Amino acid sequence: MRPLRIEGAWVHEPRVFADGRGSFVEWFGGDAFREAVGVDLRLAQANCSVSRRGVVRGVHFADVPPGQAKYVTCVRGAVLDVVADLRTGSPTFGRWDAVRLDDSRRCVFLSEGLGHAFMALTAESTVVYLCSEGYAPLREHGIHPLDATLGIDWPVDRPPLLSDKDAAAPTLVEAGRRGLLPSYAACRAHRLRSAARSPGNASTRA
Repeated sequence: MRPLRIEGAWVHEPRVFADGRGSFVEWFGGDAFREAVGVDLRLAQANCSVSRRGVVRGVHFADVPPGQAKYVTCVRGAVLDVVADLRTGSPTFGRWDAVRLDDSRRCVFLSEGLGHAFMALTAESTVVYLCSEGYAPLREHGIHPLDATLGIDWPVDRPPLLSDKDAAAPTLVEAGRRGLLPSYAACRAHRLRSAARSPGNASTRA
């Protein structure tokens, strides 16, 4: 796993074993994940979404604590997966990074407090993601994916398809005024507590 430009986000490029029968890939390994990230991935929920070409989902995030960390891959088609730093006080606040997820089987991990979105680049794009916390409507929020301040460079040749909820989401500035955005300090403190609780992290048990 290698870090992205946003602190708290990584991309994993697993080796794909292919032969005449098809292919095999280990898209998640607990030991390798812990070594790279410093915490164990707590699995509370697994989601699968199928999207038409041009659909944009996000930018979604949750209150911290507990937040919702995500480990994301695309098992069919292709998507542009985006991580946005929504943490007030972060050195990269308001910036974003993107990774194409497709049959290369790349995976993206984003820590609690970061915003997540993706655009379907093909028909029937199928995204699977593991979540550290279950869905909790009262803790879930969003930023409009076309917000000019955030400025995500979506590869569009037609107007993106948004849900009613995402189309009505506030801008980054509006979300800040409402007090919806997580703080960088709270996210770091939460991550340190998570590392201390990780049973496989020997460095935190000294």
